[in-house]
Amino acid sequence: MTMRVLQFGTSRFLQAHADLFIYEGRLAGQDVGPITVVKTTPGTERADRVQAFADPAGFPVRIRGLDAGREVDTTVQVLSVTRALDSHKDWPRLLSIFAGETELVISNTGETGYALSAGDRQRPAPDAVPSGFPAKLLALLRYRFDHGAAPLLILPCELVSENGKVLRQTLTDLAKAWGEGADFLDWLTRSVTLCDTLVDRIVSEPINPIGAVAEPYGLWAIQIAPGTAPPFQHPNVIYTDDLTPYLRLKLHILNLGHTWLAQLWLQAQRPADETVRQMLADPPVLAALMGLYQTEVIPGFAAHGMGDQATAYAAQTVERFQNPFLDHRLSDIAQNHKAKIERRVAAFLTWVNEAEPGHKFPALERLILSVL
Repeated sequence: MTMRVLQFGTSRFLQAHADLFIYEGRLAGQDVGPITVVKTTPGTERADRVQAFADPAGFPVRIRGLDAGREVDTTVQVLSVTRALDSHKDWPRLLSIFAGETELVISNTGETGYALSAGDRQRPAPDAVPSGFPAKLLALLRYRFDHGAAPLLILPCELVSENGKVLRQTLTDLAKAWGEGADFLDWLTRSVTLCDTLVDRIVSEPINPIGAVAEPYGLWAIQIAPGTAPPFQHPNVIYTDDLTPYLRLKLHILNLGHTWLAQLWLQAQRPADETVRQMLADPPVLAALMGLYQTEVIPGFAAHGMGDQATAYAAQTVERFQNPFLDHRLSDIAQNHKAKIERRVAAFLTWVNEAEPGHKFPALERLILSVL
């Protein structure tokens, strides 16, 4: 039996990430999907996407960038989404689909997606549609519990650290505020599996009304719970018992590299509209970044036994930075610069010194001192 998917969120990121990966899994003969997409916000914004998702012709995802030094520019017509609902207009139908058809839930509702809206702590009236995403999800879970209580797998994709754990705690706290009984709370704990996940792909442009332009690199790392069967297999989807290595690679190589370039851009008072790609076209800048990775960052990962992983990821990162189709402005990266240095750079030094006390990072230490 196919694993039918319910997706909260209509974003171009999900179109070029989960929707594409599931479609490619289906092409390979795997029983996953189709996907029902749910618009979670009220109003007419993105209503055109809901209508467009119903087109049986699917939607385009254009992959543009560099892959192992080769320029890539291809388009895939994604056919994994077969219907879309507006949660505020189609609530009764959504309840039925959630309770009777869904085996896998995916969400990407934005960085504030787990925030509770005003009034969400009060149990909604039987026919009312809760406002925020967690309250909607809890109401749907309660309906599922009342109509068969089938187990469920949830893969949140929000950019929230330990997103599965955070969403579970949010749901549990909200259920208690609603006065849910011990039987429902026990089912929520035992039969609803929420996994921590990490997503990594730059989806640079929308294609209207639906569709997206994305880079070749893509990662969906899922910390799979013991005893849980992976929903499908894909070269870009990794199932692991520990997300930490993947989080560290992204944070302390890709994100650290961005922040290091932003600091250089600020200090040198380079052009206001300069992009990462343009900056790395300057040979001394490229050489300095490569030197930073080779002499400070990769040895730091090696202290934790991750030298080979870091070497490969650093090479991928530089190639992603040089994507000829991507305009990523340093002015955007430089926002919240001090906080980013603390999380991406200072935290890296702390982490490495836990494994190898006294490790020296002259360039990174100068970066920290120049700002902090």
